[in-house]
Amino acid sequence: MFGWEFPPHILGGLGTASYGLTKGLAAQGDMDITFCLPAPRGDEDRSFMNIIPMNCVPIAWRDAKYDYIKARIGNLLSPEWYYSLRDHIYADFNYMNVNDLGCMEFSGRYPDNLHEEINNYSIVAGVVAREQQFDIIHAHDWLTYPAGIHAKQVSGKPLVIHVHATDFDRSRGKVNPTVYGIEKNGMDNADCIMCVSELTRQTVINQYHQDPRKCFAMHNAVYPLAQEYQDIPRPDHTGKEKVVTFLGRITMQKGPEYFVEAASLVLHRTKNVRFCMAGSGDMMEKMIWLAAERGIADRFHFPGFMRGKQVYECLKASDVYVMPSVSEPFGISPLEAMQCGTPTIISKQSGCGEILNNCIKVDYWDIHAMADAIYSICTNDSLFHFLQEEGKREVDQITWEKVGERIRRLYELSIKEAHP
Repeated sequence: MFGWEFPPHILGGLGTASYGLTKGLAAQGDMDITFCLPAPRGDEDRSFMNIIPMNCVPIAWRDAKYDYIKARIGNLLSPEWYYSLRDHIYADFNYMNVNDLGCMEFSGRYPDNLHEEINNYSIVAGVVAREQQFDIIHAHDWLTYPAGIHAKQVSGKPLVIHVHATDFDRSRGKVNPTVYGIEKNGMDNADCIMCVSELTRQTVINQYHQDPRKCFAMHNAVYPLAQEYQDIPRPDHTGKEKVVTFLGRITMQKGPEYFVEAASLVLHRTKNVRFCMAGSGDMMEKMIWLAAERGIADRFHFPGFMRGKQVYECLKASDVYVMPSVSEPFGISPLEAMQCGTPTIISKQSGCGEILNNCIKVDYWDIHAMADAIYSICTNDSLFHFLQEEGKREVDQITWEKVGERIRRLYELSIKEAHP
C-alpha cells in the first residue's frame, strides 16, 4: 500500500482514512499489510502493519534508472537503448536529493517541489516492489498513483487505486492539466478503482472516462472514540450562548465564505450565538476580512489548525457542526462530530450524505437554508436532542471493519481477474 500521510502527522482526511482503512483490513485476520510512507516520524502505530520509510530505502541507481525508463516507454527498451537515451529521457535523475546512504530525501509534507517528490517516490516504489513479496498493490490518492503504476510494471501484480478526491473537487472545475494527467494515467492503469462515494465514482466515470465495471463506491467510516475522547466533558449551553463550528481546511473547496454569510444571517436574528472557524488555509485572511465587513467579527473566532484531542474538544464544545463544502468527495468530519453528539449540517454536494440520514442537508450556496437550519438547532431543544441522539446512534454503525470486509472482497476479485 502506498500512502502520503498517516496519523499522528496528518494535514487532512487522507491520513485519517488511511489509518481507518488499514486497521479495518487488519481486522480481517489474514491480511499482511505493508504501508509505504515518504518520511514517517517513527511514532506511527505499527501494531497491525509494517511501515516502510521510503526515505530509508537504498537505491541501486543504475537499476532504478533502467526500470523507471522501461516502465515509462514500454518493454521494447533494451539496455543498449537505455544507455544511449538515459541522459535525454531522464536527466532529472541528476537533480535528485540523495543522502549519504544512497536514499531519497522526502519532506513528508506537501512542499513546493511536490511533483519532484512524487516522481522520486515512484522510483523508490519500483525498488520496494522488487524486494517485497505481495499479492496486490493499493495506491491512495493521485500523489501515489505513479508509484502504484511503477510497482505494477515491476511486479506484474494487480493495482487498486483509491480515489479520495479528484482535481475537479479541489479546484471547482479549474483543473490543473498536470494533476489531471497523473490522475487519469493512474485510473487507466488500475485494475480496480475504489471511490469514496458514488458522487466521486460518477466523476471518475464521466470526467476521466473510466469503465464503470471497474469503479466501486467505497464509503469511509469512523472508529469508536478513544476513551480519552469519550471522557471529554460536553458543556451545557442551555440558556447560554450557542457555538456553531466549521472545522477543516479554509480553502475554496470547503466553501468557508458560505459559512460566514450564513453566520451573518443568523446574527441578524439573534446575538446569542458564537461562530468558530477552526483550521487553516489560503482563504483564512479573506474570511477574517469578510467577517469584519459583515460586522460580525466580535462573534467570530479563528483558533487555527487543530489536531488530535483539540479536534474533539472543539466538536464537543459545539452545538452545531457545519460542513458547507462546494464539492466534498466524502468528508469524515461530520461523522466525527455526530460521534461527539453534535448535530450536523452538511452540503448536498458531500459524499458522506449518501450514507447519513440523521443530519440536515442543504445546497452549499443556499445560505438562507443554512442559516435557517443553524437557527433552528440553536433555538429548538427538541430538534437539537433528536439530531444529537439519532445522529450518534447512526454513525456508531458505520465501522471500518465493514469497509475492510468489502475491500477484501474486491482484492480477491481483482486477483482472480488478473490471474484467471
